[in-house]
Amino acid sequence: MNKLYTILLFVGISSLGYSQDTKPADSVENLQVIRLKPNSILGSKFEAQNRTGSSFYMSERDLTKFNYTDVNRALLSIPGVNVTEEDGFGLRPNISLRGTQAERSSKITLMEDGVLIAPAPYSAPAAYYFPNVARMEAIEVLKGSSQVQYGPFTTGGAINFVSSSIPNERKGYARMNVGNYNSRQTELRIGDSGEQWGYMVDFLNFSSDGFKDLDGGGNTGFDRNDYSGKLSWRTKKDVKIQQSVTLKLQYSEGLDNETYLGLADADFEENPYRRYLASAADIISTEHDQIQLTHIIQPWSNVTIQSTAYSNNFKRNWYKLDYVNTGNGNVGINNLLVDPVTFQDEYNAVASGADTAEDVFGVKANNRVYYSRGVQTKANIRFGNNVLSDLELGVRYHEDQEDRFQWVDLYGIENGRMALTSPATRGTDANRISEAQAIALHALYKVNFGKLTVTPGLRYEDITLTRDNYGSNDPGRTGIDLSSRENTVSVFIPGVGANYRINNTWSFFGGMHKGFSPPGSSPDVDAEESVNYELGSRFLIGGLRGETTVFFNDYSNLLGSDLAASGGGGTTDMFNAGDVDVAGIEVSFSYDLLENNSKWSLPLTLNYTHTQTEFQTAFDSDVYGEVAVGDEIPYIAQNQWNFLAGISHEKFDINANARFVGEMRTQAGTGSIAAAERVDRNFLIDVSGRYNFNKNLTGTLNMINVLDNEYAVSRQPAGLRPGHPFGINAGLIARF
Repeated sequence: MNKLYTILLFVGISSLGYSQDTKPADSVENLQVIRLKPNSILGSKFEAQNRTGSSFYMSERDLTKFNYTDVNRALLSIPGVNVTEEDGFGLRPNISLRGTQAERSSKITLMEDGVLIAPAPYSAPAAYYFPNVARMEAIEVLKGSSQVQYGPFTTGGAINFVSSSIPNERKGYARMNVGNYNSRQTELRIGDSGEQWGYMVDFLNFSSDGFKDLDGGGNTGFDRNDYSGKLSWRTKKDVKIQQSVTLKLQYSEGLDNETYLGLADADFEENPYRRYLASAADIISTEHDQIQLTHIIQPWSNVTIQSTAYSNNFKRNWYKLDYVNTGNGNVGINNLLVDPVTFQDEYNAVASGADTAEDVFGVKANNRVYYSRGVQTKANIRFGNNVLSDLELGVRYHEDQEDRFQWVDLYGIENGRMALTSPATRGTDANRISEAQAIALHALYKVNFGKLTVTPGLRYEDITLTRDNYGSNDPGRTGIDLSSRENTVSVFIPGVGANYRINNTWSFFGGMHKGFSPPGSSPDVDAEESVNYELGSRFLIGGLRGETTVFFNDYSNLLGSDLAASGGGGTTDMFNAGDVDVAGIEVSFSYDLLENNSKWSLPLTLNYTHTQTEFQTAFDSDVYGEVAVGDEIPYIAQNQWNFLAGISHEKFDINANARFVGEMRTQAGTGSIAAAERVDRNFLIDVSGRYNFNKNLTGTLNMINVLDNEYAVSRQPAGLRPGHPFGINAGLIARF
């Protein structure tokens, strides 16, 4: 494998290319335009609206309307996206596409600039690292049949975050916002391009003291810094073979005063923003770095080759309360909050704030180090005269690793403060290394027969997953208690999509493809597989643009994961959950009431998603509970919608976003949802405004949850958790 990696790395660095992009007319008519932008999977709203599968492109203009740093708020405006919030700031999102499990976004393909961005996407896909959306210029969401280009997760879809690009000329950007809860955002960016060289550097800081009230006082917020830079070189314009090389470097660090410990129902009713004293020691520290080298070459006018070599490193230590022991054995924090009557002694220790004996609280250092690296190359070949077609061929070699080296310190409460009473030896809890090596190949053929465009595709994944467990009695990793396991999987993932243009304003699209997720390192666990179908239409009539899609995912085997973040035991082991049906409808309409006015615009957008899920197999698990045939998957709202309205002028604009998320069940079930197994529906309104003092200086005002609604977002990892209350910030943006 190492030899193959070296060969592919050499090929990737020495055989990539450059292509120019021409913007076509904005309609549903032109399906013949072939686009290849560096590190982008769509590149424009036009491409998204003419895809043979369902897709969505959120542009820089869309993102800056509300200046969100919370990716949840941005993504909830996209049909087919379900989000389970957790901390109120979007620091660790749980994203679902078309009914996939939301836990740590572990069932979708997450990318930044076209590269897998989860810390270890094959061996440990739970995304405890997530790109900061505030430094992105676009978000691309791809669903449906043509997603076979991107893997390894092909059931729900792929999300690509496009970071700020190198400008065509010297440009500077500075933004500063301040708000309640001592929230702050600062971004500084500058870049320039000459005939051959270009660069961009970006610094981002955002922080808050937090909106939760810790018993005894203390910070419940976060502080994050993000540094990134790009350097590019391209050939002169008169050179016959055009090519370019772009180097991207990124580093981020964070310190979040965050916990897994939520609230019991009665305490949430009294004060949803309370945080128990027993979580006072909880904190997560993170570091992430990325190196990405992209080379593009156009050896012939109809051939473009793009290759990227990449390396991502991530380390984190989430130091957090794990269990309570008042003399009755270890009781997990989820159990004591679900049933505080049965576990009254443990609940009182957590919630009363009274002094306790020593060694009552087990605070686990979830210390882990990850890497993800590889090289990927794709070639686009355009050919044909009467029948235009495009063939994309791609290959990726990837390897990643998760290294767990954890321990549990024991605490008690003394004089109203958490006090360390018995420090542990490091490595005496989870002490194991999980690794993955994967080769992925794909081919996607796009052919246009006048009004009909067809895109058959095929993906191949060859994956080896291993785990070496040294055990809690061997922190030195001598191997005296070493146990190892390995699982391999080779799979072909076919798909086909089609788009038929009835006329210049109306088209239909549809397709089917195989859904797949890797199985983990246990050899007795099967891969997740499904057959997915979609059928949709797009239209543009008199300024009214619409898209409607129905989808059905037929799982032959759904994979569950024993994540602590989803209320499980924290082993992260996969388990077979059997047959599941997921079906739904996605609707989007947009219209500008002042489309023909040259000075004013009044855009309106309505998005709606309905999702139904149903287990076809009965089983029992810590994550889903006791499952019967016909039960629904937890944490998937059946109904959600959002409505965006704005008014814009060259001097100012005002935007409002109203969103509704229906109730969700927290355990598998059917029919009416018991109060103790329910997250109630919520309705929120965000408002933003900006005023252009001149072409270089803009004032901004942003408000979230303007109605100051109190609402719960989840009962996982442990107990009820609140959404963000009313928040307001004001700032200035300078361009130079």
